[in-house]
Amino acid sequence: MSLLLNHPKVLKKAQAEIDNVVGSDRLVKESDLTRLPYLHCIINETLRMYPAGPLMVPHESSEECHVGGYRVPGGTMLLINLYSIQRDPKHWPDPEKFKPERFEGMEGDGHKMMPFGSGRRGCPGENLALRMVGMTLGSLIQCFEWGRISEDLVDMTEGTGLTMPKARPLMAKCRPRENMMLLLSQI
Repeated sequence: MSLLLNHPKVLKKAQAEIDNVVGSDRLVKESDLTRLPYLHCIINETLRMYPAGPLMVPHESSEECHVGGYRVPGGTMLLINLYSIQRDPKHWPDPEKFKPERFEGMEGDGHKMMPFGSGRRGCPGENLALRMVGMTLGSLIQCFEWGRISEDLVDMTEGTGLTMPKARPLMAKCRPRENMMLLLSQI
């Protein structure tokens, strides 16, 4: 939400997509998510820039191998730094900029983007998490007009800890969208 508040054109584009696909007579539902590609781009770009955890779960090499020109002895504990991979300018042009459009039409990414891990050790809850985030964010975008509490951009500074939370809690203004008032009054 913080990124959308700092990029109101992206928020408006997502609202337009949801209005076009879902309308205002019902809330976003799971079956709508496949028809909301821009919303999916927003979620992917957010997970790229701010993965839930900056490091993947540790793995131990079962035998000696070579990775990126380095010898890794068997039994070595390995940590993959997702935060750095997903902000690597060799793979992501302007990696510090929020650009959901970079994911339009993207099929696979050669493991440049792995917020849930990858392969047989990937998070088994990835699909559920993406559906829940999609329906939640989609409903928030569909039902409310959002704004910053001041003209200043939302501070995106990260705090310390395992999940790198925002250093300051999000403070935002919201009000029901005019076209959603009837539906919201019936919930």
